[in-house]
Amino acid sequence: MNIGSKLAWDDTVLPFQLDASDIRGRVARLDGVLDGILKQHDYPPQVEALVAEMTLLTALIGQTVKLRWKLSLQVQSKGPVRMIATDYFAPEAEGQPARIRAYASYDRERLTEGAPFDQIGEGYFAILIDQGKGTTPYQGITLLVGENLSDCAQDYFAQSEQLPTRFSLSFGLSSQPGQGAHWRAGGIMLQQLPKASPFVASGPGEGGVLRADDLLDGEDGENWNRVNILLDTVEKMELIGPSVPPTDLLLRLFHEEVPRVFDAQAVRFGCTCSEERVRQSLSIYSAGDIEKMTTEEGRVTADCQFCGAHYDLDPLTLGFEAERHPDGSDKAGDD
Repeated sequence: MNIGSKLAWDDTVLPFQLDASDIRGRVARLDGVLDGILKQHDYPPQVEALVAEMTLLTALIGQTVKLRWKLSLQVQSKGPVRMIATDYFAPEAEGQPARIRAYASYDRERLTEGAPFDQIGEGYFAILIDQGKGTTPYQGITLLVGENLSDCAQDYFAQSEQLPTRFSLSFGLSSQPGQGAHWRAGGIMLQQLPKASPFVASGPGEGGVLRADDLLDGEDGENWNRVNILLDTVEKMELIGPSVPPTDLLLRLFHEEVPRVFDAQAVRFGCTCSEERVRQSLSIYSAGDIEKMTTEEGRVTADCQFCGAHYDLDPLTLGFEAERHPDGSDKAGDD
């Protein structure tokens, strides 16, 4: 691919490699995807910022998972923002878009006027990879330390994968003449190409967490420092766009590092919720349990936290003791 060519770059992740430094990376631009995710909810500004950052991290990291795999990022904390969850569904086939979704759980009355990351207390940052039926999902965790979620993700890769990793992100509401405000986000991920190295159990960072600098020395360390100094020159508006294509940005930042780009991955909002999945999740409950879930109107209701879909179900068709339908079909719990 000619790096000077122009891409339709909104809602895409562009992989690249810096051949002169043995460093790989991705450039992500999220426009309609992020705007759609956040408009599903009425989040306060601090929570919106955290969900935006987590969604952008998920897009950058998720681009590497194989077809039909799922990558999930989770934050669990004791702070006002109790949980942030994102899912990245890899394409079902070559050429198809990836799908992403996100939501947060929080205590509105406990939110403060501080920075978004101040709303997260003691807890952990986790990455999960699900390869599909018949496999055991992989999970790695690290402590919630640093100044933002990007720091947590960098610590995860240093601690769990022994891979020096750096994120530079920008996100926020954008306004253009004649248009309403909408969310835009952009970011760059850098990562040292994997090499065989001795395992290092802990580092001098907060809580003994490893950092990228703990893993590098010699020529690799020099290359990493040089490329990160170049990345430090990026401007926030360059990351977001909308006037700077990712390929132009890579040339501006890393032209001496010989950047080589690959095919961009399109990203769309996507949720896997369905009435069938709701029924499956309720199939483990007895008739007594289902009765406790039944509303005064005689219905069992469920809402998807990711997309806001509302499900209204007949309690007699739920649980492993569900009655047969009038037409004689099987119990709902056996679907």
